Amino acid sequence: MRLDDVLCGVQTVAISGHVRPDGDCVGSTLAVYNYILKYYPEVHADIYLDRIPTIFRFMMHASDIQNDRPDGRVYDLFIACDCGDMDRLGDSAKYFASAKKTFCVDHHVSNDHFADENYIFPEASSTCELIFELVDDDKIDTDLAECIYTGMVHDTGVFQYSSTSSKTMRIAGCLMDKGIDFTRIVDETFYTKSYEQQRILGQALLKSRMYLDGKVIVSIITAEEMKDFGVESRHLEGIVASLRVTKGVEVAIFFYEMNPGEYKISLRSNHDVNVACITKKYGGGGHIKAAGCSVNTSPEEMITMLCEDIRKQLEDE
Repeated sequence: MRLDDVLCGVQTVAISGHVRPDGDCVGSTLAVYNYILKYYPEVHADIYLDRIPTIFRFMMHASDIQNDRPDGRVYDLFIACDCGDMDRLGDSAKYFASAKKTFCVDHHVSNDHFADENYIFPEASSTCELIFELVDDDKIDTDLAECIYTGMVHDTGVFQYSSTSSKTMRIAGCLMDKGIDFTRIVDETFYTKSYEQQRILGQALLKSRMYLDGKVIVSIITAEEMKDFGVESRHLEGIVASLRVTKGVEVAIFFYEMNPGEYKISLRSNHDVNVACITKKYGGGGHIKAAGCSVNTSPEEMITMLCEDIRKQLEDE
């Protein structure tokens, strides 16, 4: 399958990804959008995402991203990137539902093949890796390469997660050969944090607690703490990864309060615990070693249930 095949005969396209977009979501949607602008100038394309983190605004045409979704728009084609189901599209789901044709590119193991056509490979490191496969190498310019590389960097933790394959590294090398400033992308979008982000990370680490004889680490950040520290949910990226690298930990769990009594939970596994299977029980999903869900249950009750789920998996090994 090629992206050109999907775009054949299309006059209008909507592109979107999951709510609270991360690097892979932003990179993959912008890569598709930039490709259409350059090679299909006759096609009208709109890109819809929630407000993206400032660190990703360097990518070409990031300023074109629309946060509002007016009613009444109908597209020939809707392209969903890095999204496991229609609900995760948020306000963009109405365009997906009314589109004449839908296409999904994704690598989440929990994806239910919800589009008309699907390009889904859970073993891929990122959706951006799949976007690279869908276009001809000679059509990837520096701007497109920056988008794809950024997404790969963020979904692999700078190529350290187990989803990183030899193919992932070969693709990264090809993108580097396109003339991108790969060191700047890594430093400025992955490692560099604001003072406020560093402080909330310190708070999360300070509040963390160990469970199951040190096999599980948990931390909770409340809405009040986010306000006090001057951060928003998008600034909490990377906290669960910092928890995960604690010695002896099998699973890291991070809660943050989105609304009063409503929590977003992120889980990361180091070895054999399938956290996608666990979060699916609570209406979430993701990858085997990185998944999440949103709940209205109290953190204390959720910790008890999640630890029991993890304990059962560890005992079944």
